[in-house]
Amino acid sequence: MKILIQKQVLLDAVTIVQRAIPAKATMPVLEGIYLDAGDQLTLVGNCFDLGISMTVDADIQERGTIVVHSKMFGEIIRKMPDSLISLEVSHGKVKIECMSTVFDIKGMDAETYPLPPIYEEEMGVSLTQLLLKEMIRQTIFAVSQDENRRIMTGVLMEMKEQSLSLVALDGFRMAISKNAMTEDIALRTVIPGKTMTELYKTLESVEDKVRIVKTGNMIVFEVKNCRIVSKTIDGEFMNYQGYIPAQFETSIVLPCKEFEECLERAALIATDDKKYPIKMNIVGNQVYINSAAEVGSSKENIVVKNEGGDLLIGFNPRFLIDALRVIADEKIRISFNSQVGPAVIRPLVGDQYLFLVLPVRIRV
Repeated sequence: MKILIQKQVLLDAVTIVQRAIPAKATMPVLEGIYLDAGDQLTLVGNCFDLGISMTVDADIQERGTIVVHSKMFGEIIRKMPDSLISLEVSHGKVKIECMSTVFDIKGMDAETYPLPPIYEEEMGVSLTQLLLKEMIRQTIFAVSQDENRRIMTGVLMEMKEQSLSLVALDGFRMAISKNAMTEDIALRTVIPGKTMTELYKTLESVEDKVRIVKTGNMIVFEVKNCRIVSKTIDGEFMNYQGYIPAQFETSIVLPCKEFEECLERAALIATDDKKYPIKMNIVGNQVYINSAAEVGSSKENIVVKNEGGDLLIGFNPRFLIDALRVIADEKIRISFNSQVGPAVIRPLVGDQYLFLVLPVRIRV
């Protein structure tokens, strides 16, 4: 195997496939990146649950395959001069040369590398990278980190009635992002949060398409010259619609950014969110936001449009802030049905997103 390739092209590909390399590999070969010099250069990282492959242009002078240690190889390429890099494999060793810099490192047998499975498409749909990236941004923060409730460590992807929804919840909050689709396809699958995080990093804010392919217990995302193959999470996702109240006693319309900034300031005092929640006191067309802890207190108010009754309620400010940060709208609607019921954040028009946050009991 012998190839010539620009440093930045190789580095970009290595950076992406490294995201699938496990922190603690069960097999030494899984600590490596699989290199395949054919018509183009293909790089693969795989940890069984998640596989990422990249195909890039290179001057292939001699075909071949090899596996190189991911961390070492990545650091070598990163430190190389910004010029043409030569990779040459001979007797299991890889010679990496760039200008006057030369490295010789041991390779691993490519035949022992477990490549991501070959799949046949059962169902596929295409949408823009920009749209999918935004939908992931609006939901990924609400994924649970509790492995004892594994189904909640993933994001539900649901397609029905010409709409695509992503849903994440962790027991304290829920995030839903929804958009119309031209295809009328039925799909309901749960994708690991790690996969969605790595996909988010790979996607660009452009109108170019990403292809989503479902087959068996796998989901595949094809983005230009990159392919992400992931196992889905077995089990039945919660009936999330059942958590959304049908009626509300209090509903307010308020400026999103201004409310977020108020909560950020209140959170400076309420550093222990569980012990010292912030209080929202809705009185007429004013919301008074109070924060008090052993270190001090803060209070301020914001003008709103109140379409219901008055209410005093407490929250972990971080849960509200996480939701507000991913909203681009100037104004939003927040609805409540009691002091112990969830807050539901929606747009003024449409149903592109919905955030549900459970309150914290407070002393009146």
